[in-house]
Parts: sequence; structure tokens; C-alpha cells
Amino acid sequence: MDFLPFYQEYLENTLSRSKFLLLQILVWLLQVHKQVRIERLAAYLPIPILYESRRKKIQRFLGECCLSLTLFWFPLIKLIVEREFKPGSRLTLALDRTQWQDKNVFMISVVWRKRSLPIYWILLEKKGSSNVKEQIALIRPVLRLFSHYGGEPRYMQNSAR
Repeated sequence: MDFLPFYQEYLENTLSRSKFLLLQILVWLLQVHKQVRIERLAAYLPIPILYESRRKKIQRFLGECCLSLTLFWFPLIKLIVEREFKPGSRLTLALDRTQWQDKNVFMISVVWRKRSLPIYWILLEKKGSSNVKEQIALIRPVLRLFSHYGGEPRYMQNSAR
């Protein structure tokens, strides 16, 4: 599957034209300037408005409910899985937790062609491993998303950090 045209088509159909263009510009800025701080992105954003207005524009865009995991990412990942896996086939899900600076990220992915596609993630409010309650909170939305795929659930837990 060629992901770039697929993502582009999905984004164009999901976002308004102005939001799609802003997303394109932000991705370009991230690639060129290798900065993820809103203040830096606002400084480079090529829109003829005041710096503070550019910063607020980026903040509002990133806070949009249309970009939430369940409203934006879940339908996209569901389309990818539906194109690559037949209904009723078995999906392999992988759980992983990683520490990224001061963030403890707990993630679930679907394994596809020796790769993991991230589906859902939560930030743990502590250092160290997850507990059963956090694991259920991570897995439950994904099981609902892929309820039409059969077979006994099989999970792979990555212990490598």
C-alpha cells in the first residue's frame, strides 16, 4: 500500500481546505526546521499575521476535536486495516511502553508486514510499567474498533526498551 496518496486523500476529505493547508505547512515546517515547539513553528509560519496570532492559530488547530485519536485517527487506521486484512482474519496487536524524555507512553499497534502501525496510546502519569487497569484502558477502544475481526485475541508484549 502506498501510504502518501492514501493519507492525502483521507486528510483532504476529512479536514476543511484551510485546515488541510495548515497541516501541510506545519508538516513541511517540522521537516525543514526540525522543531516541534509551537513558538518556533509560529516564528516560521508563512502567514502575514502577527507572531502571537500565528502561535494561537497553531494552538487552536492542534486542540481541534477533529484531530482527536478517536475521531480522526481511528477511522484512518480502520480504513488501512480494512484494505490490508480480510474481515474475520486474525489481527496481531502489540503492546509497548517507552519513556520519552519525561513522558511515559503506553501504545498498542497492529502488526502488518513486519511493521507495527500505532493505533492508540495513552500517557501514563507515572514512571515505570503499566498496571492491569491501564492495560484495559488501552486495549478496550481498540477491541471495539476491530470487533469485526475474528479469532481469539492474541497479544504480543514488547519487553525491549
